[in-house]
Amino acid sequence: MRNAIDIQGVTKRYGRLTALDKVTFSVPEGSMFGLIGPDGAGKTTLYQILTTLLAPDEGTATVAGLDVVKDYRKLRTKIGYMPEKFSLYQDLTVNENLQFFASLFGVGVDENFDLIAPVFSQLKKFPDRMAGALSGGMKQKLALCCALIHSPRILLLDEPTTGVDAVSRSEFWDMLATLRERGITILVSTSYMDEAERCEQIALINKGRILDVDTPGKLADTLGRNIYSASSANMYRLLEALRTLRGVSNCYTFGATLHIEAGEGFNPDNAVHELHSMGITDASIYPAKGNIEDLFIKLARNDE
Repeated sequence: MRNAIDIQGVTKRYGRLTALDKVTFSVPEGSMFGLIGPDGAGKTTLYQILTTLLAPDEGTATVAGLDVVKDYRKLRTKIGYMPEKFSLYQDLTVNENLQFFASLFGVGVDENFDLIAPVFSQLKKFPDRMAGALSGGMKQKLALCCALIHSPRILLLDEPTTGVDAVSRSEFWDMLATLRERGITILVSTSYMDEAERCEQIALINKGRILDVDTPGKLADTLGRNIYSASSANMYRLLEALRTLRGVSNCYTFGATLHIEAGEGFNPDNAVHELHSMGITDASIYPAKGNIEDLFIKLARNDE
């Protein structure tokens, strides 16, 4: 399978800060690929390089077979880019924004309308509403339409669901799945670990370094069966106590519970008994299935 995006040893520095450190991975053509990491991991810097807005200090990157430095003019017509922050003209209407971005690429709005129709269907109720007056979810849908209006081969989305409600997030990912079925290659970054499972492959990035690359399922399987969930009325006290127990490699908050990464010598029944002797009489510990978030925490700690 051909690669739509190929990144080899890309490094970018801002003074003493290394934003990207020898980043290497490839995105197969026609796939949905996720770049997963927290804020400040280097995701936006990488996107700015892939969209020809920045040049790398070291390494190479090609998108759609074009070098991001040497072929930047040709490349800009091949990609659709949706930055993290809403970047459309807020004092233009929905239709005016769409017409403006179509004109930038020398196409008519109707020319590729079939591509954006599933997304635009929720916007057509208020074509004359100012973009600045749209809800967060509708702003993202309009931005996606503008990124697609010239029918790009590759779609680059930088944290598209940040600040969007859960329902709109789910709808947005359903739309991306439809676009992927039409053969568009999608590279999407997110700090929401649960969104990783929507991708065929993911790259985990932290502090400018790629920690691992594989399918979500294979990455989660590397955790094995050494993850436990724990809860108590006093979660902070439980967290501190668990970190002192033999066989506990790490313990961290995970939603409304704690997750324990266990090593040799850990027995949940013995741990509950020991916690009881410390005065934590209501603690419960039970096996849990690790996911991408657990793996990310483990890899990030090992990398440090």
